[in-house]
Amino acid sequence: MAETTETIETADTIVYPEIPSTPIIYPESDGKPMAETDTHRDDLIYAVESLKQHFREREDVYVSGNLLVYYQEGQPTKSFAPDCFVVFGVPKRRRRTYKIWQEGRAPDVVVEFTSNSTKADDAGSKKGLYAFLGVREYYLFDPTGDYLPVPLVGYRLEGDTYVAQDPVEDGALESPLLNMRLVPEGELLRFIRLDTGEPLPLYGEAVEVARRQQERAEAETQRAESESQRAEAEARRADAAEQRVAELLTELARLRGEG
Repeated sequence: MAETTETIETADTIVYPEIPSTPIIYPESDGKPMAETDTHRDDLIYAVESLKQHFREREDVYVSGNLLVYYQEGQPTKSFAPDCFVVFGVPKRRRRTYKIWQEGRAPDVVVEFTSNSTKADDAGSKKGLYAFLGVREYYLFDPTGDYLPVPLVGYRLEGDTYVAQDPVEDGALESPLLNMRLVPEGELLRFIRLDTGEPLPLYGEAVEVARRQQERAEAETQRAESESQRAEAEARRADAAEQRVAELLTELARLRGEG
């Protein structure tokens, strides 16, 4: 039986029944591939994972990449998916999408790896949108050297306008927010800590560092165990010597008594 909608008439007006509103769906995928080439994918993974590891002990820093960021409530078409982005002042937790109106702030740092399909947006519409939303630092890296006049371009937000950053050396740029130097190394954009001068390691490098740390820890444990064993042996020898002295004194006393 078909449902009917009845209206209720009163002396002053007609009251219509409430019609349930359809919930707004914010998709979790834009249907586009994560990266065009192996190089772009490897750069993206290194940027996201190395920064995650670097900020692992800070609960107020969120690092992600290739995640849909929605910037206008009620408009599921208003979104972008940065290759890598960092937000300060929000909880570290897993997200399916990032909604700016819920989080209370836009990404602070965005890094895009420019390719043939993204070059126009990266340097054009995205740049304007990021400035409008308040992204404080915006970096573009061209790993293949095909789309930008220089491999690395950076902008810092001053007021509501982006100002191009001047390279410090070898085409590198400094990020005050990340406290990092961003250095082009061939097809890789390397992150180097300003406080220590140490680069954030690649996955293979991180595994090697962890392996060496484990070996050092095991060696320290073995040395500690050896020291403990030596100390125990020395204690046993000391006890044995003390006991032997006591026995000799007893024997000497007996002999003197007999004499």
